[in-house]
Amino acid sequence: MKLKIFIGIVFMTFACDNNHDSVQSEINGEYVGTFERDGNTSNVTLDFNNGIYSGESEVVKFPAICNGNYSISNNSIQFQNECIWTAEFDWTLILSDEWRYGLSGNTLILSKTNGGKYTLTKQ
Repeated sequence: MKLKIFIGIVFMTFACDNNHDSVQSEINGEYVGTFERDGNTSNVTLDFNNGIYSGESEVVKFPAICNGNYSISNNSIQFQNECIWTAEFDWTLILSDEWRYGLSGNTLILSKTNGGKYTLTKQ
């Protein structure tokens, strides 16, 4: 019986890892779109490549995008910014921490509880 439980746990672990890899593969690519918060909008680009992201914004520090690592879990992406930022702006505009995501066809939407929203199209 213990062997069956062990095999079941191993199977579920690999099944979850494969799903994670599948989602990460789906997200990989270059995206162009907009960032919106509090009625303000900026054109942005984001590149996702196997756990590494980079990007930029048309408006300086709105949002503040640089580069770093990301991981995917369920319906969220955890961003870990690797850039150094100065203190004269709202740091909640930095692409970091946890964002909810939705992927439908070539459209990727990232949203955060502070009202920030990326609407992106895969190129």
